[in-house]
Amino acid sequence: MRLDKCLLVTPLIAALFASSVQAHGLWTEQRRGNIEVIYGHGAEDDAFKADKVSGAWAFDGQGRMIPVTVERLADHARLKPLKVPATLAVALDNGPWSQTADKQWINQGQRQVPDAIASIHTWKYSLAFYQPGARLPELQRMRLAIVPEVDPLEVGPGKPLSVRVLLDGKPAAGVELIGDYRGEPDAISAKTDAEGRAKVLVRNAGLNIIATQVTLNTPNDPNVKQQGLFSSLTFLGAPHHE
Repeated sequence: MRLDKCLLVTPLIAALFASSVQAHGLWTEQRRGNIEVIYGHGAEDDAFKADKVSGAWAFDGQGRMIPVTVERLADHARLKPLKVPATLAVALDNGPWSQTADKQWINQGQRQVPDAIASIHTWKYSLAFYQPGARLPELQRMRLAIVPEVDPLEVGPGKPLSVRVLLDGKPAAGVELIGDYRGEPDAISAKTDAEGRAKVLVRNAGLNIIATQVTLNTPNDPNVKQQGLFSSLTFLGAPHHE
């Protein structure tokens, strides 16, 4: 499929999708000793169909792959790497969605909803850092990725983290970054330069979730008019001590 035009998600576009699938993000959290896949917006997370998790990849400190199992529960998914990972990535294919004239969203493409006034296929990605000094491999399976240019675990709260946003492996210019997706999910902290680079302040001593999203027009796709890509980068701002 050829992507003819890339549209950045402006505040206006974000408002149009405020209550839709595009507004939801993806990240992972340590909960009750497990790595849980979280699908939500800000402080709220929702139940989702676990079979929508389309892939998960764990790596050791040298960037070597660690086998990881996706445990598909009734209302979410849980990731189980064979051993403690240094980094971990996950992807969720949210499928095609179409909006009807009465503003209802249906989880089908416009071929199944012929009177649709809008349609979009969304994917969500997340990259987590767990161990300092981790070497990150190429993330070919993540179409949209926020890649730190220094070790995010060594920066510290209140200091800027240099990142680069890659779209289909290439630098993405003019993309807005949300510095604290959980605390302020609609507050833009930075915008990438011509080389896809930006500096984002590390907000929290606990979990930091930096996020971005883009929308792509797909005029040659008979099933949806757009593709929506969301991606997050997560890490602890300061070491955790028992």
